[in-house]
Amino acid sequence: MTRDIGFLIFPDFQLLDAAGPIAAFEIAERFAPGAYRLHVLAREPGRVASSSGAAMYAGALEDAPPLDTLIVSGGEGTRSPAICEATLAFARATFRTARRTASVCSGAYVLAAAGLLDGRRATTHWRRSKDFQRRYPAVRLEPDKIFVQDGSLWSSAGITAGIDMALAMIGADLGETIARGVAQQLVVYHRRPGGQSQFSALLEMQGGRFDNLLAWARENLALPLTVDQMAERAAMSPRNFARLFATETGTTPAKAVERLRVEAARALLDSQPLQVEDVALETGFGDPERMRRAFLRAFGQPPQALRRAARGPQPDVAAAP
Repeated sequence: MTRDIGFLIFPDFQLLDAAGPIAAFEIAERFAPGAYRLHVLAREPGRVASSSGAAMYAGALEDAPPLDTLIVSGGEGTRSPAICEATLAFARATFRTARRTASVCSGAYVLAAAGLLDGRRATTHWRRSKDFQRRYPAVRLEPDKIFVQDGSLWSSAGITAGIDMALAMIGADLGETIARGVAQQLVVYHRRPGGQSQFSALLEMQGGRFDNLLAWARENLALPLTVDQMAERAAMSPRNFARLFATETGTTPAKAVERLRVEAARALLDSQPLQVEDVALETGFGDPERMRRAFLRAFGQPPQALRRAARGPQPDVAAAP
């Protein structure tokens, strides 16, 4: 069974929003020949320039075959006149017949403008969350998720999260063994769960007021890292510190510390032969149950399940066609 996958682009689309999922499905086709047929589509066929100036060649919307999956790219063009009624009508018509309709990053604006996300759960890039919620209050936005599936509608966070979403689709279509092989070929982590927080991206921001504090916290996860302790380190009163931290990062100090701990714990579980109890102590959780609850909030799975997934059976990528 061959599945036709359409990738909708437009002037000023984000190149990796399209190229990342395209590469994932292309490599999956090598593992399972005949599984996918890929189509890049645009309202104006031919050479379509991305926001970087690099271009892709697209076929016309009216020439698209019946699609199994439509993936709408994001980029600056999603909020421009390039997204005309003809493009929205195509998205609506495809949604009625396709098995899956999806967006990458700000491609969610296109699906929302088409009315497809009203009352649905969805996500987008964290930098666009406030603007998106203002424009489309009927959408049940989950701004902290890597990707979200609500029935036949899928949406992912910024740029590389589109690869995570594509790997999830490939896993659903062809099995996790092939999805893992695709990830290895792409040299990316097997797949961040859809429920994983985007907050790790926030913690990597440079030039923020609390960069040095977060770097210190990373190196001292075994400490209590209370609001009082962090406020003292930042030379602020606890109340002022908590207020400014939330304004700067969009989360509370306690949630930030938990995020640092689960990221560190997951790295240890993936790379070290440590017991879960030892990881919980080393990363400041104190006991495995507290760590388990934090993992469920962050990743949607307990530590043991993520460790098993990381160490699961792996295909011989070198022998792939």
